[in-house]
Amino acid sequence: MYDNTVITIGREFGSGGHEIGMKLAERLGVKCYDKELLQLAAKNSGLCEELFASQDEKPTNSFLYSLVMDTYSLGYSNSYVDMPINHKVFLAQFDTIKKLAENESCVIVGRCADYALEDDPNCVSVFIKAPMKDRVERIKKIYNITDSKASDLIQKTDKKRASYYNYYSSKKWGEARSYDLCLDSSDLGIEGAISLICEYIKIKEEHLKSK
Repeated sequence: MYDNTVITIGREFGSGGHEIGMKLAERLGVKCYDKELLQLAAKNSGLCEELFASQDEKPTNSFLYSLVMDTYSLGYSNSYVDMPINHKVFLAQFDTIKKLAENESCVIVGRCADYALEDDPNCVSVFIKAPMKDRVERIKKIYNITDSKASDLIQKTDKKRASYYNYYSSKKWGEARSYDLCLDSSDLGIEGAISLICEYIKIKEEHLKSK
């Protein structure tokens, strides 16, 4: 694997995306950042960690988003001065993702990481999906809740993730063209999905070498 290869994991709730990300990182011998990214962004920005938890993958409105990106494009990404809190949280995560990609190989779960790194040739973006019935079974067991509550939680979480991604990126959440690789964890299993991602990275790097 190339130095500073970053694998980003988008995922439907209940598809096992977090588990795949963690075990993939373990196999590759790198770190996996999920909630850990919030802690790192808080540390780098000097903002309170609780602010990141309260804003985590939650949508904002498009007007506020345009202000965020205007601020970022003007080069004010490190100051966080006189911004609404959701601006600060978004930019802190955005900066942290880019800094991670500059300094290490890693796996990043969620948080529009694929969008932040869309121009990075060493980024491999993956989306993990699964049939609703399988996701319900997984969430029901994890949270010890009924089928109906699991289904409701899945729909609400996916809606939140989609809204966040669709606002903050120029792409559409869960749509194949938004990612390098889309996998069904029910067809492949957790280990099968990990093996396929590793194989994709290997083939991509061999192809780039041959150019």
